[in-house]
Amino acid sequence: MPHSFNKIWIHTIWSTKDRAPLIQPLFEQKVYYFLSEQLRESGCPTRIINGMPDHIHCLFLLNPHKSIAEVIKQIKGSSSHFINHNNFLLEKFSWQTGYASYSVSESIVDRVYEYIKNQKQHHQKKSFQQEFDEFIKVFGFENELVQP
Repeated sequence: MPHSFNKIWIHTIWSTKDRAPLIQPLFEQKVYYFLSEQLRESGCPTRIINGMPDHIHCLFLLNPHKSIAEVIKQIKGSSSHFINHNNFLLEKFSWQTGYASYSVSESIVDRVYEYIKNQKQHHQKKSFQQEFDEFIKVFGFENELVQP
């Protein structure tokens, strides 16, 4: 086969430092747009970005020439700089160190899209910690120290 084909959907979640509710409605869309542009520039087209004041969900196609760690490190770093440079907050902004990433089957991309799209309604019923604990259990990380 002379060609290589890759289509790997990634659902990534990461939180603000200490899970502080810092991403405010006044500027959240600007942050989501910036993240989307950073991902696009990294060769990772974004399907959706949404979240809550203390965390972000992102669904994107992984660039086959980059690792998830490279991509996330770059967009978290550049977005922290963007938030601080634009003085969206009185205090210094930063993301928590870790993140969680999961591959998404093409057959459920639309379902994951809807889940991310409806984060605000979803979190009226379930806290971020409850959600995170469920992801850890579903993906078999119960015995590991993993924090988004």
